[in-house]
Amino acid sequence: MFKHYIRKLIFFLPRINLAIFVFVGIALGLLSPGAAFSKDYDYININNPFLKKTPVAITEFKAFNGHAAEIRDGKTAKQMLKDALNYTGYLKAINPVAFLSNPADTGIQLGQINFRDWTGIGAELLITGGIYENNGRVKLELRLFDTFNTKLLVGTAYSGSRSMIRSMIHKFCGEIAYALTGKRGVFNSKIAFVSTVNGKKEIFICDFDGENIKQITSDRSISLSPSWSYDSNWLSYVSYKRGRPEIFIRKLKGKRGAIVNFKGMNISPAWMPGQLKLAATLSKNKDQEIYLLTIKGEIIKRITTSWGIDVSPDFSPDGKKIVFTSKRTGTPQIHIKDIESKRVERLTFNGLNNTSPAWSPDGKKIAYVGIVENKINIYLIDINTGIPIQLTMNQGDNEDPSWSPDGSMITFTSTREGGVQRIFVMNASGSDQRRLLNMRGRQTQPDWSN
Repeated sequence: MFKHYIRKLIFFLPRINLAIFVFVGIALGLLSPGAAFSKDYDYININNPFLKKTPVAITEFKAFNGHAAEIRDGKTAKQMLKDALNYTGYLKAINPVAFLSNPADTGIQLGQINFRDWTGIGAELLITGGIYENNGRVKLELRLFDTFNTKLLVGTAYSGSRSMIRSMIHKFCGEIAYALTGKRGVFNSKIAFVSTVNGKKEIFICDFDGENIKQITSDRSISLSPSWSYDSNWLSYVSYKRGRPEIFIRKLKGKRGAIVNFKGMNISPAWMPGQLKLAATLSKNKDQEIYLLTIKGEIIKRITTSWGIDVSPDFSPDGKKIVFTSKRTGTPQIHIKDIESKRVERLTFNGLNNTSPAWSPDGKKIAYVGIVENKINIYLIDINTGIPIQLTMNQGDNEDPSWSPDGSMITFTSTREGGVQRIFVMNASGSDQRRLLNMRGRQTQPDWSN
């Protein structure tokens, strides 16, 4: 039961910040973009490692005019909605065979729902939808209900061309995520990655769910380490197309950009949160150290200074610290440096090789790659306790962790399928590990946008 679930969640966890639920529309009647209401709830804490999936019933979309195009596109929209919500890791769509009623026939608004039909089958949440279609223009009415409290949580309407149905559904999913977790979720995010093309490595991007794959580079060389700017408008990456590793800074829309081409190696770019600046490892003075750069590739200042190699920087969410890999203690280990005070702390002590750190969006944890007994796996370490937790095991080599913007998921590279490098996603707790992409070649080094 939904109330029992909430009590159980509160019992096991410290009190969490209450999420703000946004209501767009009027429960009884036509939806209005100007109407908004809010109330405090604490339904789902996506940071709970023991989180169980909340069952949600997604009903057929009501075809208001009843013609073939509405029925067809309604089915398409419903499937998109189901796929997106199942992807989250905290929601689970109920098999419609169990449904006791059909709001597409009886009505999709608050006063038309018999909530006992849904609580009786264990549905804690209910989604109804309706579709109007006329000459290729579509309007979707979408609602999310709390079945046990018989309340409308989200109600909204979207209009546009048929080609916009996917984006409409994902906007609604973002509203659902915000209502249930206090965060917008992953539905407007993209993932950049490396894939082989005719034996060469190129940069690609795709939507959060692996759809809409687009090739970004065609250098016919080696391109590596893609990294998104905080606003998702810029992408930096390393390319060998001119013979040695250089960092290319590129605006995705337009031809603006820059090249970081100091003497030696220019590698491992990482953007600063909230600013168009980036950290990168340069070996212009022979030793590999981390520098802060402008968007034009100019050096602002040197961040690290040690005899050991310093690589793979990643910023804390507030941009005040960096986590990085360093050999200053003899073997590759994860360190954190406060940029202003210059204080450095070693974070990892288990294992002789720990690399590729990725800072969680809440600032509390760091995912990284650890090698123990010649097995390469992804670990999660709490910054305050220093206790590592192994997330992958007994399934090939696992590398390149990158967080989703809401901190609920991690994408990574794995060789678990026949030794070929593929990109996978998992919940931040390590559960629900599944393959993201189905494409030729080998895919590595995913980086999740905001």
